[in-house]
Amino acid sequence: MNLLLLEPADFIAGDRVLLRDRRLTHMREVHRAEAGEHLKVGLVGGNIGSGQLLRLDATEAELQVSFDQPPPAKLPVTLLLALPRPKMLRRVLQTVAAMGVPKLVVLNSYRVEKSFWQTPFLEPSAIREQLILGLEQARDTVLPEVVIEKRFKPFVEDRLPQLAVGTCGLVGHPGDFPPCPRALSEPVILAIGPEGGWIPYEVDKLAAAGLQPVQLGDRILRVETAVAALLARLF
Repeated sequence: MNLLLLEPADFIAGDRVLLRDRRLTHMREVHRAEAGEHLKVGLVGGNIGSGQLLRLDATEAELQVSFDQPPPAKLPVTLLLALPRPKMLRRVLQTVAAMGVPKLVVLNSYRVEKSFWQTPFLEPSAIREQLILGLEQARDTVLPEVVIEKRFKPFVEDRLPQLAVGTCGLVGHPGDFPPCPRALSEPVILAIGPEGGWIPYEVDKLAAAGLQPVQLGDRILRVETAVAALLARLF
């Protein structure tokens, strides 16, 4: 936890917060903070600043906080991600938040097992929990927007073309395709498939919506690795 991320419900006064949850445990057991110490804090959806630890005991911590710095800028990207395995989904959500993706669309695909859609990790509270962990890691405060699209064809045919207007549309997919571009400054919409990749029909549909297939080389990467590698290469 590189940032103590605060919620409106934590405030007991305009500049005072009281913590009794995992953040308290982290301060005590990992950071080993002491009264009087200053910690990096951020307000969810707001600015970053400093918090002075007024008191800390086994049950609660009280801090005096102020916020005077904006959070880091987001990447100019919309990420389309075929729903990965539930355990991998949690890690990917953290990565997406940590790397500064402002919008994530979780999408169905032929190779996505139907049982994946039943996971409790897709509940809004569970998604938010993983995004918060990613923000804490990267010292960011702004939650990515997450959209769930369970039907591939209606989304790609009806909504994706509008999303892709004015962007560099890319599909990460192994094969005989051009290399993924590097160090872009323009807005990008990037689609990353499931384990095993998109099927040809899906690649064709994404291409028809304005997304060009690109590859990272001969190696086949896990979804969570591909997300980080493609975002790092693009930006």
